[in-house]
Amino acid sequence: MENKTYFDGEVSELVGISILSIFISIITAGLGFPWVACMSYRWQIDHTVIEGRRLKFSGRPESLFGNWIKWVLLTIITGGIYGFWVPVKLEQWKVENTSFAN
Repeated sequence: MENKTYFDGEVSELVGISILSIFISIITAGLGFPWVACMSYRWQIDHTVIEGRRLKFSGRPESLFGNWIKWVLLTIITGGIYGFWVPVKLEQWKVENTSFAN
C-alpha cells in the first residue's frame, strides 16, 4: 500500500461553502465567524490525507465562540494591536482540534 499525501476536495464544494460563509458573515455582522470558520476548516482538513492517513477536524463553533468574542474585544481595546495575534490564536485552536481519522 502506497502512503500518498493529497487533497481530495472539489471546487464545487468550496464554492458552496464560500457562498454560505459570505451569507452567514453578512447576516450575523461577524458574530457567525466561528460557524463559518469551522465549516471551512472542516472541509479543508477532512479532505486532507498525509502519508495515507486522513485528517479529521473535531472543532465546534460553540467552543470557538467565547475565544472569538474575547479576541475581538482585545483587538478593540488595544486599538487593533491584538489583531496581529488573532490569526496565530485561530491557527493554534485549529491545530488543537485536528487529528488523524484512522
